[in-house]
Amino acid sequence: MRVRRVAAWTTAALVVTFGATACTGGDDVPADTIVVGLAEPAHLIPSNTIEPNGAQVLAALFTPLVGFDAEHRPVPLAAESVESEDNSEWTVKLKPGFTFHNGENVTADSYLNAWNHAAYGPNGQAGGYLYEKVDGYADLQTTDPDGPDSGQPATEPKARTLTGLAKVDDLTFTVRLSAPFAEFPSILGHRAFLPLPASAWQSEGVLKADFERAVVGQGPFRLKGTWEPGKPIEVERYDAYPGEKPRLRSVQFRIYDQLSAGLADLTDGATDLVRNIPATSVKAAQEALGDRLRNGPNSAYQFLAFPTYEPEFASPEVRRAISMAIDRDAVNGSGDQQAPARSFVSPLVAGARPDTCGEACVFDPAKAKAAYQAAEGPATLRITFNDDGGHREWVDAVCGQLRTNLGVQCEAVAEPTYRDVLRKVDARQPVGLFRQAWSMDYPSMENYLAPLYASGGSSNYSGFSDAGFDTLLREGGRAADQAAAISKYQEAEAVLAEQVPVLPLRFGRESYGHSERVRNVETDAYGQIDLLKVELTS
Repeated sequence: MRVRRVAAWTTAALVVTFGATACTGGDDVPADTIVVGLAEPAHLIPSNTIEPNGAQVLAALFTPLVGFDAEHRPVPLAAESVESEDNSEWTVKLKPGFTFHNGENVTADSYLNAWNHAAYGPNGQAGGYLYEKVDGYADLQTTDPDGPDSGQPATEPKARTLTGLAKVDDLTFTVRLSAPFAEFPSILGHRAFLPLPASAWQSEGVLKADFERAVVGQGPFRLKGTWEPGKPIEVERYDAYPGEKPRLRSVQFRIYDQLSAGLADLTDGATDLVRNIPATSVKAAQEALGDRLRNGPNSAYQFLAFPTYEPEFASPEVRRAISMAIDRDAVNGSGDQQAPARSFVSPLVAGARPDTCGEACVFDPAKAKAAYQAAEGPATLRITFNDDGGHREWVDAVCGQLRTNLGVQCEAVAEPTYRDVLRKVDARQPVGLFRQAWSMDYPSMENYLAPLYASGGSSNYSGFSDAGFDTLLREGGRAADQAAAISKYQEAEAVLAEQVPVLPLRFGRESYGHSERVRNVETDAYGQIDLLKVELTS
């Protein structure tokens, strides 16, 4: 079992207080430029960018094949269409007129070259796993049959390019999947599926070493100069952009070592936008910004997983009783940053419904205790969590509720990091319930169901396996359209409500603030500020 990526809420947010001073790159900016406060991006190669700061910059520099409407359904952006007759082979037609910021035309090769580079395992692209559904992906990965700790070298990949990709003409290519997936268009909204220009390549499949410092996109803004770590990143409107034109002339992404300085600058009017304000600073931000503090949902989903492979947690009745003994409203704290979860799928995706967990997520301590005793639940419970993410307080609160409501002993056990928790889970060491979290790769119910609960799912650490659930996921992939797929995924979610392999706890929310200089500040499906909509107030 392997880690697809770092889960949501695994690292504490930067501490933010008002009144701090100084930032990196506090140069004066033109009056028609807005300033967005960010932490330093880790990467600006699209397929290697999985953190929000780099993603915010890339959202200005690139346009994905699809975006998402108000109901979280995919709509074409750089694509003219994404269609399939069988959900296995998809034809992507590109809109004509898109050019890279260096003047190159965007063609099918721009995507195929970038995608093959992203999926090729030795390139180590953090978003490469998103190509798992494309035929031939496994042949592009190194393999280590004796395990990662064997000390033996991994074998080289069998191939360098995906057999599932084929060029039709300069503006058309096909994508063959290893299994049908009706919601494949939703995946194409992720930055890992962005194109790269011919000028990016040193040789076939090899990126130029300095391309990331002067990344060339095909979006509404282009990079001014180069990206120098620690210095502001400046972008300006690309006038040849064929899509919706941004209302802003230019944007400076100002890099802060501590977001406290960014919020202080926001209060003083020196910075115009700061996203991802942590819960500890929301009250101060509200007092300083008033209605310029905004709040909305993000895709994060946090839960407690059962090791269903352990005999004491093998019974759904035991798992359901534990879930009913938890008062989710009491342990969730501020509703500004999180909302109690009583379903298994984020409300940010099409088909999500509230309260699908049913009775198992209804707080009823008397019924929970009676059911727990009838099911002969264990006398002692343990909750294992990572100590680097600020979780101890709420884990202690949950343990306190279980002691009170079930009459059991409960111990909160901290591991240094989330990976340390997963190492114990992988080794089948006793962990009791363990904290887990998820953020979507793409807006689809399938992305919350298959990785976490399908037999052999890439992040199915609970060990849950149900043949009926797996069948419903496959039927959803083969469905005639998205509506039919959603219907199957909703049936699959009902299986989780019956079996309770995990305890839903909370869905994430995100606070962000803006200055009086800007208006129409909104976030997109991935929680990024939509810079196409932002405009100056004067």
